[in-house]
Amino acid sequence: MDTPRTPFGFPLTARAGVAALRNSKIREVANAGLGRADVLPFWFGEPDEVTPEFIRRAGAEAIQRGETFYTHNFGIPELREALSAYVSRLHGATPPDRIAVTSSGMSALLLVVQALVSPGDRVVVLTPVWPNLVEIPKIHSGEVVTVPLRLHASGWRLDLDALLAALTPDTRLFMINSPNNPTGWTISREEQAAILAHCRRNGTWIVADDAYERLVYEDTGGRAVEDRCAPSFLDLADDGDRVVSTNTFSKSWLMTGWRLGWIVAPPALIQDIGKLIEYNTSCTPVFVQRAGVVAVTQGDAVIARTLMRYRAARDFLVGELSKIRGLEVARPAGAMYVFFRVEGITDSLDYCKKLATEAGLGLAPGIAFGPEGEGFLRWCFAATEENLAKGVSRLLNYRR
Repeated sequence: MDTPRTPFGFPLTARAGVAALRNSKIREVANAGLGRADVLPFWFGEPDEVTPEFIRRAGAEAIQRGETFYTHNFGIPELREALSAYVSRLHGATPPDRIAVTSSGMSALLLVVQALVSPGDRVVVLTPVWPNLVEIPKIHSGEVVTVPLRLHASGWRLDLDALLAALTPDTRLFMINSPNNPTGWTISREEQAAILAHCRRNGTWIVADDAYERLVYEDTGGRAVEDRCAPSFLDLADDGDRVVSTNTFSKSWLMTGWRLGWIVAPPALIQDIGKLIEYNTSCTPVFVQRAGVVAVTQGDAVIARTLMRYRAARDFLVGELSKIRGLEVARPAGAMYVFFRVEGITDSLDYCKKLATEAGLGLAPGIAFGPEGEGFLRWCFAATEENLAKGVSRLLNYRR
């Protein structure tokens, strides 16, 4: 059927680049499972605990004080200063004028790509990955090239030579998520140094999605648990480097529903990002930012407890899945997911829909993270051992 058009010839639909964006296949599975009240939901990247009370209280008290008005595009000074101290502690001196507060980590990524990508620009992305990193550049008519991670017996690995070959002199932007959603792969310091040196030579921007940087389970250079964090390009970058970090409060402080994030970028880029914030959201709600201040300044214990809890959950789930014939499981170094291959699966979306509707088990299909993920399933282990055990039992019974 022809696309409906106005009398002037313009279609009554979104432009082709937007219409072609992928729908969320995770949401598609979740919608299929809505009919079962007893479904165990491990499909979303979300903890099973509410935001800690002291963080919730800070937001509620700000509302009671009447802090419901517009504020600065870049965020309230108290939060930018708190983030400056936090990022400086982890990655070296980072003044407030390099930080912009955003309405979610998703918004942070979108703003950075809006600032940097023009139609036709070449963007390289490591996959499999959370689909937003691949799709956001397409919104701005960027040309996306993907480089796959590979699963080996010892876990997921980066083919550094293949990546450097893809990062050609005409590459405008390189986007990376480490620790990685969905695989848990975490980049090494040596790999970062090689990539940064290469991008410096070519003038390529590096945009790091650091949403899971605090969820890393192995030793990271002898840091105390309260300072443990994955290797970051911010550790290596000079002030003049084309390096941007986007981050979120969602994972580290159990604040998924608050929609609060931030950007660290060179000062010149931050100024233009401020313009884009004005035209996107104007500002982030003050009461949400007040909760953020408390999270950053008083939330070390939350991160330490979450790390201990998730590490135990990871080890339990990997151990149980490894006992099931036909599954190929790698222990993730970071993030909050086990990404495992299921023998014989060629349509992970259909398989996950059936798991949800017939077995009451909600997992994310590997195809949601790109064609490299087909044949895999993602299991979020931010849950109790009891529920993880129930989920494993349902998977086992379904496969019999």
